[in-house]
Amino acid sequence: MIRAAGLAVAALAALASIGAAQGASAPSPAIPRRIVSLNTCADQFLIAMADKGQIAALTRFARDPSLSFYADRARAYPVIDEEAAAVLNLRPDLVIASPYDRAEMLALLKGKAPILELKPAESFDEIISDTRAVALAIGHPERGEALIRSMRTRVEAAGRRPMGGVAAQYQRGGYIAGAGTLMDDLMTRAGLVNLARRLNGGSLGQLSLEQIVYDHPDFLILTDEGGAGGRDEASLSLDHPALLDAVPPSRRLYIPAALTVCGGPSYPDALERLQAEVDRAKAARR
Repeated sequence: MIRAAGLAVAALAALASIGAAQGASAPSPAIPRRIVSLNTCADQFLIAMADKGQIAALTRFARDPSLSFYADRARAYPVIDEEAAAVLNLRPDLVIASPYDRAEMLALLKGKAPILELKPAESFDEIISDTRAVALAIGHPERGEALIRSMRTRVEAAGRRPMGGVAAQYQRGGYIAGAGTLMDDLMTRAGLVNLARRLNGGSLGQLSLEQIVYDHPDFLILTDEGGAGGRDEASLSLDHPALLDAVPPSRRLYIPAALTVCGGPSYPDALERLQAEVDRAKAARR
């Protein structure tokens, strides 16, 4: 509730700043006409809810199919290098950014353009809060509610599965997603127990090849199709004989990274994909 209230206040503050910049004759609430996204998650929300003419620029990652849920749709919009001068040249009346990235650039922008700082959502409830905050800030709260209804309908249809196995999400460098992350939320809804909750107090951490073999989870979740992300030198070797024996390929669940990089409109697709992968893997074990 605190996070949701904070986002709502930030969105209202952004609208107030826009109204002040447009003058007393501006409509209330003011609707931003030139929005710049410096947040890959905000890209999703803008494509889903903003008028095309409102979007002055998206991030350079918006067209990357390995990172962006709406990569194809993003090709219809301009993108921008994340430099303060480039942003200001677009004369934005709203900038949506992450509070954790490029602090120096944000400091240069503050006072020159209204800024909505959007933190990464780590659960479906937070995605709902973010949807409302962005919809309010861009002047389309009704579209936010429509998107929320659509997402909720699909999430409710997918259901929350009973617990049916232990899983670990493998990431580059041997990291696994800890408790309280978006993947942890997805795993719970898909009926999986996150192995990280049994290790290191549930925090995000590295998992060695030996430890994965020792704990032998029922499933390994990979967010690079076909396990390609495991080929770099720093990664845990997915082809190691011991790991193949502990978690064979039939029990590896593949989810495109573009579905899980951000908590946003991609969430229902990510949940449906994870549940389908669990069903496939369980059927292969019979």
